[in-house]
Amino acid sequence: MWARSGGKKQPYFFRLRDERPFGFAGLWDRWQGGDGAIIESCTILTTEANDVLSPVHDRMPVIIHPEDYELWLDEDERKAELRLELLRPFPAEERLGYPVSTLVNSTKSQGSELVARVPANSL
Repeated sequence: MWARSGGKKQPYFFRLRDERPFGFAGLWDRWQGGDGAIIESCTILTTEANDVLSPVHDRMPVIIHPEDYELWLDEDERKAELRLELLRPFPAEERLGYPVSTLVNSTKSQGSELVARVPANSL
């Protein structure tokens, strides 16, 4: 994610404080277009930003806690209201974010230095 500052863009790295993997809430569908072609599409759902992300952006992906994966993936229509409760900002105290180098802007860049903290606005 990038923050604008004085006409420049500062990239940021966000992760969970405990560094565990996490999943985004997403939707996937397969449907038939007007020409008969099968179209597969997907999207990541967003919500308002928590206190960690709000200085950088006004929204963030919906992150699902591992204990809620089963509920999110359950196709039972009767559980729709329960799933709606998952569409909220992830707790800020569980997140960490900091500025990183603009090296992330190139697909040729690789390595751990891409997620190393740098001073803000050190473009």
